[in-house]
Amino acid sequence: MISPELELQDPLQGNQPVLERKRSASREWRAFWKNPLARFGVGGLLFLVLFTFAGPLFYHASAYQPNLLSTLQPPSAKYPLGTDSLGRDYLARMMLGGQLSLEVGFAAALMTTIIGVIYGLTAGLIGGAVDSLMMRLVDIFIAIPSLFLLLFVDSVFRPSAILLVIIIAVLSWFGVARLVRSEVLSLKRRDYVEAARALGATNWRIMIKHLLPNVMGVVIVNATFQVADAILTVAALSFLGLGLPPPTPNWGEMLSSSMSYMFQNAWWLIYPPGLAILLVELSVNFIGDALRQAFDPRLRKSS
Repeated sequence: MISPELELQDPLQGNQPVLERKRSASREWRAFWKNPLARFGVGGLLFLVLFTFAGPLFYHASAYQPNLLSTLQPPSAKYPLGTDSLGRDYLARMMLGGQLSLEVGFAAALMTTIIGVIYGLTAGLIGGAVDSLMMRLVDIFIAIPSLFLLLFVDSVFRPSAILLVIIIAVLSWFGVARLVRSEVLSLKRRDYVEAARALGATNWRIMIKHLLPNVMGVVIVNATFQVADAILTVAALSFLGLGLPPPTPNWGEMLSSSMSYMFQNAWWLIYPPGLAILLVELSVNFIGDALRQAFDPRLRKSS
């Protein structure tokens, strides 16, 4: 059984009290919020979340109802973002399409992070032949062409939001696993881990109590980039016609379908989804950069 004194030690710095660790975390979060990029990223992401999820509570137009008498109408008082080629309200479709893009992006990033963290922790802690075998499996999965797998899945299964989340997670967890494993290989040689093992702690207890808290900073930073990558992947798949089938809107599909009207001066079909994708990518990446600067001691010293 691990002694109470050992439980109160900080897994990052051995003998540092837990209270001091909490104060350090508070300083890091204050440093994060002082970063202008962090404030821009949080503000942009909050705007998009409110626009897509709270907007339909105040704007009650249908995103699916066609109106062939009002096709390709420019923005007006009746249609703030105009209409598409079937006369559907483009603002309503932007809101609904944003919900799908954000939900799939965040869900895929969460699943990717969970799988990668568990896999990387297990491989790094066990080590030896098991670690080598697990990493060779990662190399095999990385070698599989992503586009081939996407085409295969699209031809066999009917696309759905859940299927998109699973596909993106299956194609993305390898990098997280490698990152976490490299951190664990360094951390498991620390004195506090060796002391816990000498006192009879199991691998599971070492993983949860000592290694996981240590890698959480890296994991959180990486998760923000996973969100950005997942949202961009959803948009790219929809742009290539491998996303959800019509009439379900998402920003990538809307941008793809609007490209055929590029030379008809229908700018309201192109700019809104393109700018929305750009804003969410910038916001999430700015948050990730600010988190990395706040939690990485080397970057804090150089700034």
